[in-house]
Amino acid sequence: MANGLYIHVPFCLKKCLYCSFASYPVNRVLTETYLKALAREIKMYSLALSDTERTVSSLFIGGGTPSCLSVAGLKAVIEDLKSSFILLPECEITVEVNPGTVDEAYLSGLLEAGVNRLSIGIQALQDHLLEVLGRVHQAEQALTAVSLARKAGFRNLNLDFIFGIPGQTSADWLETLGGALALAPEHIAIYGLQIEEGTPLERAVARGQIAPCPEELELSMYRAAIDSLTGHGYEHYEISNFARPGRQCSHNLIYWLNNPYLGLGPAAHSFLRGERFSNETSIKRYSEKICREEYPIETREKIPLETEMAETMFLGLRLIKGIDLNMFYRRFDRRPEEIYRKEIAGLSKDGLVEFSRERLRLTGKGLPLANRVFREFV
Repeated sequence: MANGLYIHVPFCLKKCLYCSFASYPVNRVLTETYLKALAREIKMYSLALSDTERTVSSLFIGGGTPSCLSVAGLKAVIEDLKSSFILLPECEITVEVNPGTVDEAYLSGLLEAGVNRLSIGIQALQDHLLEVLGRVHQAEQALTAVSLARKAGFRNLNLDFIFGIPGQTSADWLETLGGALALAPEHIAIYGLQIEEGTPLERAVARGQIAPCPEELELSMYRAAIDSLTGHGYEHYEISNFARPGRQCSHNLIYWLNNPYLGLGPAAHSFLRGERFSNETSIKRYSEKICREEYPIETREKIPLETEMAETMFLGLRLIKGIDLNMFYRRFDRRPEEIYRKEIAGLSKDGLVEFSRERLRLTGKGLPLANRVFREFV
């Protein structure tokens, strides 16, 4: 089984107001420290892992904003990875970029380095909503970024969008969906805005400066997206993701199938050899550990079999086609309908899941109530 490989780039021009991920303002000294440490971490794992564990079917460089790095810096990272890991010929290599941080030469450089998929964080096509989110780009720059990517030669694009933004109307969202379809990407991801604790947006809501989007409106936006995107030929294959035929995101499928992956860089997470572990969030501590030839791990947890089975259930239920019950049996030598008989019966009675001999999946009613379903398996 090939693994997934994730590289975390912890830099942004400016942190978005809703973001709770580990990121820092980009600067030359920190960037150099990070790149040197990352190169050494790549080498450490290349020497420690077996050939099977070093075999990679998908590489995802995310953040943060990877396009804050110079194209030469990203090229060097990719070259290190290619020489240290076994990237399969069909390996999906994705880099996240933000509008306003790239030009055609930069994107052409990524393509030359072997990147074959871009994920562009657009989020909204109305400038007033981008301002609410604290994004540093404007809608026109988003359209330009897509045009530049096509001109550079990219034939596999994902575009990210957010719904449920404070102040966003149904008309705004329909306009964004129409704009997304006009751009004709191979993949579209839509996310309901999560107002995370400790973020500037959460504090603004707590002070009454901003009113969160009503749940009923957010639900209607989600349903509108499903209708619009599937009506234009996109397959709704995961709760938040839509793709043209054959363009599903290979990397995210590894997560949803609860398969092994290795994360490198500050704050990166991994699931390997039956353990979940995460790296130091601080670039300083991350770099210092690597300089001492230590793995830069902050937390480590051995995953019991019962937990791995439960995680495989609720992650797999994110997929629209649901869980392959026979695959679950081959992996764990137990039938999920026997382990979770009571949970499945209750959810089926409530109309939230659909159970057949080969699959367990969310129903149309269960899709917007997915978190309630997932809790049954935790």
